[in-house]
Amino acid sequence: MRALNQRLVLDRLRAHGEATRPRIAADTGLSKPTVGQALLDLEQHGLVRTTGRSLAGPGRAAVVYRAAPDAGHVVGVDIGRRVLRIAVADLEGSIVARLDEPNRCRSASALVRTVSESAERAVSSAGLSPHEVVSTVVGTPGVPDPATGTVHRAPNLPGWERRGLLHELVAALAVAGSDVVVENDANLCAVGEHALGAALGVDVLVCLTVGTGIGMGLLVDGKLFRGAHGAAGEIADLPFGPRLNRGPGARRPGPVETAAAGQAVVAAARSAGLTKARSAKDVFRLARAGDERALRVVEEEAEKLAYVVSAVTAVLDPRLIVLGGGIGGNTDLLAEPMRRALAATTPAVPEIVAGQLGEDAVLAGAIATALGTARELVFDRRGLSRAAGDA
Repeated sequence: MRALNQRLVLDRLRAHGEATRPRIAADTGLSKPTVGQALLDLEQHGLVRTTGRSLAGPGRAAVVYRAAPDAGHVVGVDIGRRVLRIAVADLEGSIVARLDEPNRCRSASALVRTVSESAERAVSSAGLSPHEVVSTVVGTPGVPDPATGTVHRAPNLPGWERRGLLHELVAALAVAGSDVVVENDANLCAVGEHALGAALGVDVLVCLTVGTGIGMGLLVDGKLFRGAHGAAGEIADLPFGPRLNRGPGARRPGPVETAAAGQAVVAAARSAGLTKARSAKDVFRLARAGDERALRVVEEEAEKLAYVVSAVTAVLDPRLIVLGGGIGGNTDLLAEPMRRALAATTPAVPEIVAGQLGEDAVLAGAIATALGTARELVFDRRGLSRAAGDA
């Protein structure tokens, strides 16, 4: 019971900010002596601290308490094909260190080593030691399979689908007993936009990321939906036209990724006579400048994405579609033709919006996920449950 009271008081401070003992008692329904004992225990274990006194109301000034943000720290990692992004945050989610660097690795082993070394540098630059990191969450393309230690469906990272690779990555990052989770990057993008971005407060949403590859994160009732095997949202494998239906044993990229990701946009532009378009970014730049050929390519891309979204909309009926990634970020050009195409196939067209977090969406989702774990772990790490039991 004592441990439950401590958690209740700590959760109140984390959710609603600093407060006095009478205010905490009123909000939690606990007696003032019970709140006082819980605060004393939490303060002694470094999870709560005083910030001053409140002069509001008659009588003596009351002590104000807040949850200690530096009682633990988390690390978020975004492994992209071209860029690695790493952030260290305190328990309030405030970023205390950030590191972005090019991904020039040509092998999976080199990438594991680079991620581990970069995370160590980020933690060190925050003035922290490894044991102060409670939880680390990594975002990666593909489907992490902890049972086999394999990341499936990650063709854009050389060697990343090697069996046992996932175990190596977790071992490299689990310094000083830190909890390590590896999650699909599109899933974390959805979590990030839901926690801090365009999908704040939306219970059923789809986050469609389109760039070098294509992926989708799904939230149902505000919670990440992974499916039975962790492969929910792997829309690259959806069939797209009879010539691209190659069966489950075919090599990646899958049909939809072949038809709608970055290289497909460039190929379509060159077929339309835009021979100087070297990247999807060039195509969208030309479209904004009014080039008719580029505008047609963009509209075709929007129709392909609408095809993908329509399949998911028919099953989940999401309230919101968030577009992200290097291509998906061009919502100003893609959203309206997507809506038109969807209106022709589905009775309920969800709202289509641009992600607000841009390139930081995966990292934000990683930090948000790590915080959910860390806030529980620090309670046990500080020995509060054991101390309460002993008492």
